[in-house]
Amino acid sequence: MSTKDFVEKDYYKVLGVPKDATEAEIKKAYRKLAREFHPDANKGDTKAEERFKEISEANDVLGDAKRRKEYDEARALFGNGGFRAGPGAAGGSFNFDLGDLFGGAQGGPQSGGAGGFGGGLGDVFGGLFNRGAGTGAGTRTQPRRGQDIESEVTLSFTEAVDGATVPLRMSSSAACKACAGTGDKNGTPRVCPTCVGTGQVSRGGSGSFSLTDPCVDCKGRGLIAQDPCEVCKGSGRARSSRTMQVRIPAGVSDSQRIRLRGKGAPGERGGPAGDLYVVVHVDAHPVFGRKGDNLTVTVPVTYTEAALGGEVKVPTLGGPPVTLKLPAGTPNGRTMRARGKGAVRKDGTRGDLLVTVEVAVPKELSDKAKEALEAYREATAEEDPRAELFQAAKGA
Repeated sequence: MSTKDFVEKDYYKVLGVPKDATEAEIKKAYRKLAREFHPDANKGDTKAEERFKEISEANDVLGDAKRRKEYDEARALFGNGGFRAGPGAAGGSFNFDLGDLFGGAQGGPQSGGAGGFGGGLGDVFGGLFNRGAGTGAGTRTQPRRGQDIESEVTLSFTEAVDGATVPLRMSSSAACKACAGTGDKNGTPRVCPTCVGTGQVSRGGSGSFSLTDPCVDCKGRGLIAQDPCEVCKGSGRARSSRTMQVRIPAGVSDSQRIRLRGKGAPGERGGPAGDLYVVVHVDAHPVFGRKGDNLTVTVPVTYTEAALGGEVKVPTLGGPPVTLKLPAGTPNGRTMRARGKGAVRKDGTRGDLLVTVEVAVPKELSDKAKEALEAYREATAEEDPRAELFQAAKGA
């Protein structure tokens, strides 16, 4: 993606969200669209594949607070592809072609003087968008970074807590195997005569600097196939599928997005590989829940255990049970803590297990139990647990 594309593309429109959308709204929109257009769900549908790329690209920018801020500022500066001049400019405003601004202006015969821009505005804004400008005629074509890949994986609750290695099948653009990435059936492409192998062409600009654009004849590759490869049609790139084992770290949470550097599509001309982004989905557990690094569990206790106190065994996730002491008079809903029995933190330590007590009321009673409860009711007949409730209601 060029800087020009970065500014001109409306990522909010791609995700179908307003410009003031919250992070949660962007995340929700992306997940919905990613599932709808994911290549695994649309086998052989090239339009869905391209749509998925657009969605992933938009999420990479809007889903990152820093990049979103840069994107919004750049869009505000250049509007709908035009540069906004200050109020002092003649006529109030004027427009530049963004290709002029971001083509990566090069020093022509007149560059390098006191009034020259040298590298041009492409260099100025290249740092903002983490993309360098072109280097102009007479230099070699620059390495190209591989594309980022987005994938999803569903883990069990235990796998998410303890970590897991899972296989992921991914499709991406890679060097065409049929022509070894040359684009030529015989592996003998020729140097593009238009750009002389640089992948860029210079054109005269105004003032003291010249401008460059990607060469339209070779599409920026610097090479032209003499006998185009039938598989990649001379582009040197083809779709490639591969399965790789990916380690999901312990302690991941539902909907967490993990970035694995250098695990995306391979680069071109010695460029680095892209990154792999994995969105993790976690299945629910029938017994345990989770709050951050802590696990939660609800444990039923009898009325006598809660009233008189005692010891109760509590299950743990994947380990032996622990024994907790109930103080006499433990109320229903009280939460106690079993330290070190929770999820794994980033530093390797574990959170806690939060145990909530739930007093179990039996549905059926034996005759002996009924007699005992009747005796208890008579012994506590003078106690009214609702007295303070009514007193507070009158005073309010």
